[in-house]
Amino acid sequence: MSTTPEPPVASRPTLADGLRFAFGTLTVLPVTVRRWDRAAARVGMLCAPVAGLVVGLGAALLGGLLLLLGAGPLLAAVASVAVPASLTRGLHLDGLADTADGLGSGRPAEDALRIMKQSDIGPFGVVTLVLVLLAQVAALTEAYGESWALGTLAAVVGATSARLALTLAARVGVPAARPEGLGAAVAGVVPVRGALLAAALTGCAAAGAGALSGPYDIGRTVLAVVLACGAAELLLRHCLRRFGGVTGDVFGGLAETAATAALVVFTLG
Repeated sequence: MSTTPEPPVASRPTLADGLRFAFGTLTVLPVTVRRWDRAAARVGMLCAPVAGLVVGLGAALLGGLLLLLGAGPLLAAVASVAVPASLTRGLHLDGLADTADGLGSGRPAEDALRIMKQSDIGPFGVVTLVLVLLAQVAALTEAYGESWALGTLAAVVGATSARLALTLAARVGVPAARPEGLGAAVAGVVPVRGALLAAALTGCAAAGAGALSGPYDIGRTVLAVVLACGAAELLLRHCLRRFGGVTGDVFGGLAETAATAALVVFTLG
C-alpha cells in the first residue's frame, strides 16, 4: 500500500525574513526577499514602520545636509520629499494617482479597477499628485523654517506613519480586490492585535523622539501618528466600499495620505 508523501511544512518566518520582506517590497534598497508567502508577509507588514523609519532618516539626512550647506528651507523640503519617492521608485505616488483615478471615475468596482491598472494617469490622478506633493513640500518648508530639528522630526514621523498605515491596512478582515498582485499578497495577513501593537509602539517611539525637542512636541508627534492613521483609515474604508477590497495601488494611496496628514500636523500651533 503506497502513500503520498506529505508536502514539507514551511518553517516559521524569522524577524530577518520579515525585515527582508518589508524592505524588499516597500523600498528599492538592495535586499533579497527569500520568502514570498503569507506567513513572511505577516511579519513583513508588521515590520513596515521600520522600513519607514529608515526612509524617513534618509529624507531628514538629505534635508539637514542641504541646510548645513546653506540651502533654504524650501530646497531642503523638496529634497526630503524626493527621497521617499526615489526609495520607492515612485510606486506609492503612482498608487495614489491610480487610486484617485479609480475613485474619481464614478464607475462600478470592476470598471474602476480596470482604470487603475492602465499605465496612463488621468486628470484626477494628476490633480491629486500635484496637491499632495505641494502639501508635503509646504509642510516641510514650514517645519525646516522653524528649525532643522523640527524638520527632521517631521520627515521621520511622516515616513514612519506612512508605513504604519500599511500595517493597519493589511489587518485581518480587509480583503483583496483582486486575486493577484501585492494587494492580494498582503491583504488580511496581520492579526488585529499585532496591528494595534505596532501602532502603539510607533506612537511611543514618536513620543520619545518628540521629547527630545520639548514637551510640546511629544503631543505633536503622537497627534501626527494618530491623524495620519485616521486619514488613511478613512480612505481605506472608502476604497473598500468602492472597490470591494484593497490593491497595491490602494496601499500606495494610503501611504501618501498618511504621510501628508502627519506632515500637516507639524505646521499646526
